[in-house]
Amino acid sequence: MEKKISETSRIKMTILVTGAAGFIGFHLSKSLLKKNNQVIGIDNLNSYYDVNLKKKRLQQLKKNKNFFFYKIDIQEKKLLNYFKKKKIDCVINLAAQAGVRHSLKDPYAYINSNILGHLNMLEFVKKKKIKKLIYASSSSVYGGNKKLPFSVEDRVDQPVSLYAASKKSCELISECYSKLFGFQCIGLRFFTVYGPWGRPDMATFIFTKNIINKKKIKVFNFGKMKRDFTYIDDIIQGIEGAITCSKKAHTIYNLGNNNSENLMDFIKTIEENLGLKAKKDLLPLQPGDVPETFANIKTSKRDLNFSPKTKISVGIPKFIQWFKEFYNLE
Repeated sequence: MEKKISETSRIKMTILVTGAAGFIGFHLSKSLLKKNNQVIGIDNLNSYYDVNLKKKRLQQLKKNKNFFFYKIDIQEKKLLNYFKKKKIDCVINLAAQAGVRHSLKDPYAYINSNILGHLNMLEFVKKKKIKKLIYASSSSVYGGNKKLPFSVEDRVDQPVSLYAASKKSCELISECYSKLFGFQCIGLRFFTVYGPWGRPDMATFIFTKNIINKKKIKVFNFGKMKRDFTYIDDIIQGIEGAITCSKKAHTIYNLGNNNSENLMDFIKTIEENLGLKAKKDLLPLQPGDVPETFANIKTSKRDLNFSPKTKISVGIPKFIQWFKEFYNLE
């Protein structure tokens, strides 16, 4: 049943954000609300990780009168029945089954959520005649590519995980819909996003938690890993650049920090900010993983005015401060 959503002259845009209770969706919704946009947030609140964390994020968003939340799964076709009378300016699809390694254990979740769910959003945009869809892709689509930094012009037909394959599938389907039905699609390939309110299954969270609890941290490829760690505020700036981007066709962009960091340096920065030493369990490279990621952001700078500024020396202390406050460790 459709809730009554207020109309006000103050509102700049009405934006539908899927995965609004997720890490990136929460930060994006919060930023959009601060800029006087109306946000319709949807999320299925699944139990892939701590639902309480998702609910705490929603509590923050619901403090704003221009945020409207619906518990909906984008896999369900009935999604198309919602918001029939509501004018929506832009859809940002951030809902997905995340996690590269988990895709090896539960492949159906990735097909259903990432591909079928994205198809439903494309149909929703088509039927409501919405002019723009922005969606989350991933640096994982670069798979086994050897050339660095990764460029959007590179071939991406060597995925090494089902997660990567599902994200590449979304890009192909979006290309098709954009050409056939004439609405703008923008795919954003995120590179290792971290920051406050982050996901418990991601490295920054796991490392911080285990070091505090004096437990071992798993360090894959014997520590010989490099990642383009990208702070959440920079990612949000890139997404908001996509909202105002005037490109008409389906376009894909990298959102990364344009700086590939050694994993061991990343761990050292966490150790220094915690004042504790990590107990490391050095392990081989895992199936579905890659030794290095590095984003070429030339076109993102040009078209989205994307300008990542946050070094790990700045971003990690902010994450640790949030972690300690959230879990009452101070």
